Amino acid sequence: MLLNTTRLRLRPVAAADLHHLSALDADPEVMRFVSGGQATSAATIADWVIPRMQTQQREHGTGMWVLSAISPPPGTAAGDGAFLGWVQLRTPRHSAAGELELSYRLHRWAWGHGYASEAAAALIAVMFTGTGATRIFAGTHVVHTASRRVMERLGMRLAADTDAAALSRPDAIVEYEILRDQWLATRGRGAVSRTA
Repeated sequence: MLLNTTRLRLRPVAAADLHHLSALDADPEVMRFVSGGQATSAATIADWVIPRMQTQQREHGTGMWVLSAISPPPGTAAGDGAFLGWVQLRTPRHSAAGELELSYRLHRWAWGHGYASEAAAALIAVMFTGTGATRIFAGTHVVHTASRRVMERLGMRLAADTDAAALSRPDAIVEYEILRDQWLATRGRGAVSRTA
């Protein structure tokens, strides 16, 4: 499934994206809250990440979508169609319930432009209106304020079982969630263009 938003094109990840994904994960700042700054090896991306996400696409209609700009980000040398990063909604391995896990990763030069929120909002709209998903959740470090802001802009709130004490621990990971009924009440069907 291909998706267009106002500023972005989203398409399912392909084997040909290996170079872009490797370059993204080679940036220590991008990987700071993922792996402590360690890059993901190209072999891991080629042999595990991409095939796993393609399986998610085939079996569930979920997985990883790569983001490209319809128009380049302001103040950058990137051209139209520039690879910005990815957004992922995947079926978690630990649960058989109708829930999906959200994650996203963008190049540093694409931070602060609202791309993660725009892309994630489009995918959430598709999942809540076109699948049986009833809950979407995401986790982040409590000190990762930029990621928390993305989740809050999406209408996500701290999960109901959040330990209030965790919010005061800088090493804690917190979970955000949005339920389908909440999304329908606040977002309606959303504005997203499906092109395939």
